[in-house]
Amino acid sequence: MSEESEESTIVTHPFLDLAPLSAEHFASIERRVAGLLDTSQDVVIMQGEALLPLEGAIRGTARPGTVALNIVTGPYGQTFGDWLRDSGARVYDLAVPFHTAVTAEQVRDALAEHPETDFVSLVHAEAATGNTNPVAEIGEVVREHGALFYLDAVASIAAEPVLPDAWGVDLCVIGAQKAMGGPAGVSAVSVSARAWERMESNPQAPRHSYLSLLDWKHRWIDGERKALLHAPAQLEMLALEACVERIEAEGLDALMARHARAAAATRAGALALGGGIEPYVYEARDAAPVATTLRAPAGIDASELVARALAVDPVLPLVAGGGALAKEMIRVNHYGPQATRGVVQSSLAALGGALAEMEGTGAPVDLEGARRAVAAAWV
Repeated sequence: MSEESEESTIVTHPFLDLAPLSAEHFASIERRVAGLLDTSQDVVIMQGEALLPLEGAIRGTARPGTVALNIVTGPYGQTFGDWLRDSGARVYDLAVPFHTAVTAEQVRDALAEHPETDFVSLVHAEAATGNTNPVAEIGEVVREHGALFYLDAVASIAAEPVLPDAWGVDLCVIGAQKAMGGPAGVSAVSVSARAWERMESNPQAPRHSYLSLLDWKHRWIDGERKALLHAPAQLEMLALEACVERIEAEGLDALMARHARAAAATRAGALALGGGIEPYVYEARDAAPVATTLRAPAGIDASELVARALAVDPVLPLVAGGGALAKEMIRVNHYGPQATRGVVQSSLAALGGALAEMEGTGAPVDLEGARRAVAAAWV
């Protein structure tokens, strides 16, 4: 085969035949992500799912001698406590029922009980349980106390305000795969000067490791963002850039308003639907805009109910709760492109139809009432 004919057999593909991503391009995406957070802190994009910077930030700042207040409002808070203990920290858990949110006063009381606390960890919105926490108020309390403030904003970013500078957050981790409507394989963390100092003084902080934030600080940020640590994940970075462009085109405020409408409409529609379904998070003020959790009727297995609903329309953003919540919780993941009135109506209609087919609900299902409630709430 001639060289010419061999070259003619090579099939090009837009996802595979990509030019290398330059350091300048990488840095420009970082700047746009920083804009979403309205932060002047250093923003590091990490090429992995958000668990990478979530764990890396804890491993970098926690050590023997660290005293942490770990706020638990869902399963991720439990995970953070495990990482903190594994790093040698003394950890006090402030746990509240998953159907509610923590309050600033509860945090204030916990810090007064443990005045030696120098690290506070919190999940902003727990997509797994559907609650959201008042970070602005909590941040004020933590700032008064002087502790380092670590925040998981993976589910809340683009669904509700996330403002690390204004709230005094030292480590704010976000991911693109939920309300941002982007890829799952890339995430970011904003890091305050105090957090960098804590890492620099921590001999246990990961170095020369994929978990290391300090590697990015020393080799990328301090090097004026001229040379990347390793080959960039082009597809994920370009997808992140595309989703930021889409957010900028819609407007961040408009996107957050769309999520708020989706949450309010889902809650109102579920209450009108009947059949024994009710919101899992008791108070609307504690409910996260990114996803709405519902409690299955007594005697009905949530996993079976979701499976029946998805059999009718498998693309609906419906899942049963995880772990121990699988039998009682239904989650409507109305985030990103799914935060629309049509998706909310279709999700509730599918749940109502499935519920009507199952025995033992003990209450009628009102599909038309749910449709009207969604329409009225979508304002």
